[in-house]
Amino acid sequence: MSDATATDADTDVDSAALAALKHVGLVGGLSETKVSCAALGDRLDASTQTASRRLQTLESAGYVERDVVSDGQWVRVTDAGEAALRAEYADYRRLFESDVGLSLRGSVTGGMGEGRHYITLSGYAEQFRERLGYDPFPGTLNVDLTEESVRRRGEMAGIDAVPIDAWESEERTYGAATCYGVTLVAGDERYEEVHAIVPDRTHHDDDQLELIAPDRLRDALDLADGDAVEVRVEPTSRADEPGSVAAETEVA
Repeated sequence: MSDATATDADTDVDSAALAALKHVGLVGGLSETKVSCAALGDRLDASTQTASRRLQTLESAGYVERDVVSDGQWVRVTDAGEAALRAEYADYRRLFESDVGLSLRGSVTGGMGEGRHYITLSGYAEQFRERLGYDPFPGTLNVDLTEESVRRRGEMAGIDAVPIDAWESEERTYGAATCYGVTLVAGDERYEEVHAIVPDRTHHDDDQLELIAPDRLRDALDLADGDAVEVRVEPTSRADEPGSVAAETEVA
């Protein structure tokens, strides 16, 4: 949670613009391809002008890069655009498949120590205790994802997770985040009660993931910088919801 402060929203990309992104991807894959707004409009059952506006929206959001030429334009889907498509793909997997999970790989890396500060703030700590069912160790384990896992990270958006709400102190506003249930695997060892915490607004690159748990994960799994780990992301729910394991234990 290097920067959980709320910021202005990015360019809004609605379902219509995402449909245009999908068609661009289908035409040329994720490499650069020549696109005609007239042809794109036909595929979207929309006017040429509407197709052009949707491409402009995608460009403003950073989902595509464009090079306009005399007889059309060259369009390339960016890493952010690929992540958006993978998130859509993950939603369809949830619709048609059961027990949808995601395996990401990376290596342990050192952080700047900011995780400790944010994790211990009262507005977050109370929500962690109620919604995750534990008090996290005051700090995060940072994982540098492999290139393939960075590409697949967008699929996390389609996995059931625990929301952490934004809140305000007297000095500032702190942004919302999402906690994804994780099993962390290192060699033959594993730790199951882990959450990947993803702030809605952050300055972290997509190639890094922050993990929290009741214990210091470096000690629990004997981890050092550079050690390879697997992050198994699985659907999870709030600990304070009826029917959850934590809620049933508390009632008992």
